[in-house]
Amino acid sequence: MRLVRPLDRYVFGEWVRIFFATAIGFPLVLIIIDLTDHLDGYLGRQLPKADIALSYLYWIPDSMFNVLPAAVLFATVFSIGALTRHSEITAAKASGISFYRLILPVFLGSVGAMGLALVVGEIAPPANGRRMELLQESKFRAGRSERSNFAFAAEEGRVYKVALLNATAGQMNALEIERKGTGPAFPTYVLTAQAAAWQGDSAGWTLQQGRLHLITGPGADLAFSYDSLHDHMFRERPLDLLAMPRSPEEMRYTELGRFIRALDRSGGDASDLIVARQLKLAIPVTCVIIVLFGAPLATSTQRGGTAYGIGVSLATTILFLVMIQMTRAVGSKAVVQPVLAAWIPNLLFAASGLLFFRRVRT
Repeated sequence: MRLVRPLDRYVFGEWVRIFFATAIGFPLVLIIIDLTDHLDGYLGRQLPKADIALSYLYWIPDSMFNVLPAAVLFATVFSIGALTRHSEITAAKASGISFYRLILPVFLGSVGAMGLALVVGEIAPPANGRRMELLQESKFRAGRSERSNFAFAAEEGRVYKVALLNATAGQMNALEIERKGTGPAFPTYVLTAQAAAWQGDSAGWTLQQGRLHLITGPGADLAFSYDSLHDHMFRERPLDLLAMPRSPEEMRYTELGRFIRALDRSGGDASDLIVARQLKLAIPVTCVIIVLFGAPLATSTQRGGTAYGIGVSLATTILFLVMIQMTRAVGSKAVVQPVLAAWIPNLLFAASGLLFFRRVRT
């Protein structure tokens, strides 16, 4: 018995064609809308036109990530709706092929779309960071860039004491790093430095002109002086040490998790960032869940043809985006537990989709 039938290839081919057309077309529409709204502001900053154009090229991954569920919905509604209008579903059922088996290629396509969304979601943050640089957002973004005389509780029991931090320049003065140990196998140490410089994500911090005190037991204190030292455990970025929320769009999933933990240790409220981090998983999963909702709905598009399919798809997309914003708002204010808030739209769409599926004639 053949696992892949000609009908499977036909259904999958129709779905993929519409999916990629929508996944590429929607970001282009968003770019045109955003450019229309912000072009005057960008020109007012006297930004080079080439930088403005390049910034929108870097924005494509982020805009595509957010519209992939809508692309899956459009592809599902139009591909299955076309099969319904042309009585191809009726013919398939007469041949002994159930509705569930018929749309199996669509489900497999949605799983592929989920994987694509996860990949694009990891590509988007560095691209967004580069876009911010081209648009000089840090120059025009309000907020403090210095912090003085503070302590920062890092991971693995380390505590940073800093006299002055300049996050914009990536510089620190009078730094002390302390870690309390448990004995010779895990000794206590105090690392001091007159200054420290941020060398980037890959290199981290370089400490300059300091001493390392290694305490292995009572009365056992070894001290070493150094001119330059790289602490591979010092992974916090300058903005992390400010304990100020950065844009979630500029951080990958794991990086956002580290920043949330750092913000919690510094006494900040990370609810909004927790919701944003969960959405990096919830939105890709939506690509699969939306098929549960869209496939049964598409069987009714024969009543209004293409116009009806467009209306249903747009209305559902708008409803989903509104729900994302609402749940993000209630999650960031801790009205609803942040993790749960991020998954509420998926739970509602999954429940509705399962209800619709039960009513479809197989």
